[in-house]
Formats: sequence, structure tokens, C-alpha cells
Amino acid sequence: MLNIGDEFRHKFSYTQQDVNDYARISGDTNPLHIDPQAGKESMFGRNIIHGFLGASVFTKIFGSLWYADGHVYLSQSIKWLKPMFTDQEYEAVIRVKEIFPEKNRVLYECAVYDVASGDQTIAAEAMLMNKKQYVW
Repeated sequence: MLNIGDEFRHKFSYTQQDVNDYARISGDTNPLHIDPQAGKESMFGRNIIHGFLGASVFTKIFGSLWYADGHVYLSQSIKWLKPMFTDQEYEAVIRVKEIFPEKNRVLYECAVYDVASGDQTIAAEAMLMNKKQYVW
């Protein structure tokens, strides 16, 4: 059963192949993500991963890792605070912010942190519908 303040953490990283695959699937082939020379010449000094690829960790968590049976996305707000890079470890933190038992809905705070620096890279909220048994 979910309670306000419950938290789930998941460490992850992406490879350049993951970024290339995402570029191919999404159609976002911005050189900043896939061209090493463009990345090197950018303000970041190297390629950055797609913002939505970085935030896709939330769908992984809700879809297959934490109370996955019954989660249905209703909305997601996202703020990208810092760039994310390949082959770097990150940690996603999901926290129950509010529960609406009459509608079987849960509002989650979603965040991603760079493990090495502790910097937050993504700040977000997600509203999901849950199976009744999880929100009573």
C-alpha cells in the first residue's frame, strides 16, 4: 500500500549506443546528441543525451519496477536543470507526494541526480492512476 512520503530509488546510465538508438527511434538527430565533433564544439564540451531519454527512466520505474502492475500515466511535468551525459551514473528518486484514493490516483515527485556530483538534473511530477489495492 502506498503512503505519502514513500520513496523508490533506481540507479542507471546510458551509453552512446542508447542515445543513437533513441535518436533513430524518436527522429531527433540533433548533432549535439550524436556527432562527437558537434558535442566537442558545444558549450558542454561533449555530446549530451536527449532530455526525454533522461526522463524516460520514470516510465521504466512506473512501468516495470515499482508497483508496475496497475500504473497508468495521466500526466508528467518535467524541468531539465542540467545536461546529462553518457556513461555517467544517475539516480532517479520517486516520492509519493499526494494520494487521491477516491480516484485511485497518486501524484509523485520525480527527480534525477548525478551520483558523482549530487547535482539534480531533472525535477518533475507525475500523476498516475493506480490499482485500488495500492491507494487504500
